Amino acid sequence: MTRTTWLVTSAVLAVGVVLGAQGAPQDQAIQPPVTFRSEINYVEVDARVLDGQGAFVPGLTAADFQVLEDGKPQKVDAFSFINIPVERQARPLFAKAPIERDVADNITGYDGRVYVIVLDDQHTHPLRSQRLKAAARQFVLRYMGANDTAAIVYTSGRSDVAQEFTNSQRRLLAAVDKFMGRKLRSSTLERLDEEQRTRGTRQQGDRIDDPFDQERAMTARTTLDSLRNLSNYLAGISGRRKAIIYFSEGVDYDIYDVFSTSGGASAVLQASRDAVAAATRANVSIYGIDPRGLGAMADDMIEVQDTPQDTSLNLGLSSFGNEVQRSQDSLRVLSNETGGFAVVNQNDMATAFERVVADNSAYYLLGYYSTNERRDGRFRKIEVKVSRPGLTVRSRKGYVAARGRSEVKDDGKTAPELRAALSSPLPTSALPMALAAAVFKGGAGKGAVVLSTLIAARDLDLVEKNGTFNNDLEVVVTAADYGGKSFPGDRATLTLAMKPDSVQRLRAGGFRILNSIDLPPGRYQLRVAAREGNTRRAGSVVYDLDVPDFTKDKLAVSGLALTSATSGLIPTARPKDPLAKMLPGPMTTFRDFVQGDEIALFAEIYDNIKQAHKVDIEASLRSEGGQAVFQTREEHDSSELAGGPGGYGFMARVPLKEVPPGLYVLRVTGKARIGDQVEVMRETVVRVLADPAR
Repeated sequence: MTRTTWLVTSAVLAVGVVLGAQGAPQDQAIQPPVTFRSEINYVEVDARVLDGQGAFVPGLTAADFQVLEDGKPQKVDAFSFINIPVERQARPLFAKAPIERDVADNITGYDGRVYVIVLDDQHTHPLRSQRLKAAARQFVLRYMGANDTAAIVYTSGRSDVAQEFTNSQRRLLAAVDKFMGRKLRSSTLERLDEEQRTRGTRQQGDRIDDPFDQERAMTARTTLDSLRNLSNYLAGISGRRKAIIYFSEGVDYDIYDVFSTSGGASAVLQASRDAVAAATRANVSIYGIDPRGLGAMADDMIEVQDTPQDTSLNLGLSSFGNEVQRSQDSLRVLSNETGGFAVVNQNDMATAFERVVADNSAYYLLGYYSTNERRDGRFRKIEVKVSRPGLTVRSRKGYVAARGRSEVKDDGKTAPELRAALSSPLPTSALPMALAAAVFKGGAGKGAVVLSTLIAARDLDLVEKNGTFNNDLEVVVTAADYGGKSFPGDRATLTLAMKPDSVQRLRAGGFRILNSIDLPPGRYQLRVAAREGNTRRAGSVVYDLDVPDFTKDKLAVSGLALTSATSGLIPTARPKDPLAKMLPGPMTTFRDFVQGDEIALFAEIYDNIKQAHKVDIEASLRSEGGQAVFQTREEHDSSELAGGPGGYGFMARVPLKEVPPGLYVLRVTGKARIGDQVEVMRETVVRVLADPAR
């Protein structure tokens, strides 16, 4: 489709933006903002203060608190009252489920709860997988707010089913739904079988070991190591309570059996200590959730076919009870020692999840630089006190100090601020940004991902020199799939040289950069980070991306690329703009548009049906009630593709002059008029704002 002329875009050309040092492929509310501290001796502790009825007490000040470490008073350098509301995602009334945003940003800063949902497939019986999935789905659907972020991790280390940090319910539920437990059979059952096999060949009272003891010890260690590694990963995040929601039947390895043939007891015990140490050091609270509920022994006992003849082996009901007790004790220890709580022998998950949300919604955050700077690996007791009588404080009991020298990674190419922004678990907002991505069919079976990054410029530092206002922006794009493979992105330095009459426009609308990256079909996480040269502030934004195989289905649809007359006025650099001939202006990250503006959209429908047929493509703008306030259609014939698989380009303009303010769904559908009437759809939520000039 040829590019049409849009008069307002000519204003962009008048802005003095120069692409400087060339892009090169990269190697590999009131709340305080989430920050990333590297100081060795900085300690954060969150505290919930409760009255005699167990209700949270707001309104305290730093003067009401005292923090002791190993009995020595510490100077509180940072104090915040965190009170996070549970926000519900805005969605049109006719939509059955929230429509995911196709723009990611850090512009308002991060102000939600931080969860890592750990699904312990190594310690969940296969036949009880559905119980765990039901509990995890309940937490995601009912107790996570739109302002929360969560990741899904499997203790077996399966990256193909994991999910990086996101606030997308769809992505989180998809990761949960793939869960399947792989817990080893009960050690009591294995020993019962061994007792039956050796009857007549062994002496009464001889010890019978679990034949899978060594594998059981290894599984316990890898699970506990997963919790330790997660805590270490979260250690850099400050300014928020961080919670691991650990769905598990618990580690049931007997750490007191020092006579086992595998000798695994001491190793499992040490792994447990290391997991707790890492969590306390990172200020991570663990909440152990046992999905078995009340009848934890019933499923295993059903398998018992015969009672042991050698009663000295104690392989009866008490042995099963000991297994359950050990597993639940492991959940209690991990939870209690890290400031969380365990949920065992309970069928009422709703009350438990409400407590988890309450724990992570309202608390006081106190930060101090420990007077003990030794990296000796020893436990340090923390005690938080309040001066007001009748109040109790819930906080972690202490932490284990780091050991050895701290490691600072430096690739020798990336500025430290930019490196920290790229590697942080969550987006960083020192330099506010927004990112939109749309995937189209590319060559060699890959997807062509078009990126539009907006960098807010309201507070951008501009230095006047020779009649222009100047700054440099270094921008890095990275992509990684869920197998851990990194893909070359872009690295570019943009030189801003703004004329005085352009500075105001830059302040109001920001600065945009367009580029692209080709990726094979799969799941990815995109990270875009930028750093300004004058102040060295850096920010990053994270984007969940699915690259489809556009040749797999009979009909497929690309992503939606939007632009508008107003967004075309924003200064734009275009190192790579594959849509330059498709859209009348640069692809925008805006999803709020003022009355009187005009939206232009571009999408492609990919047709893999071999028989002759026609395809209808429609664009519509629908109000909250589902009524179409705008609609346009095109008809295409499969003969246009010359007998081969390909795509139909589709562009539409949506005038907003007569559209009332409100929430709308912008939708593109493609339908093949053949057989089962194959249909595909892509949609995004937009908001129309009242024109203040009217």
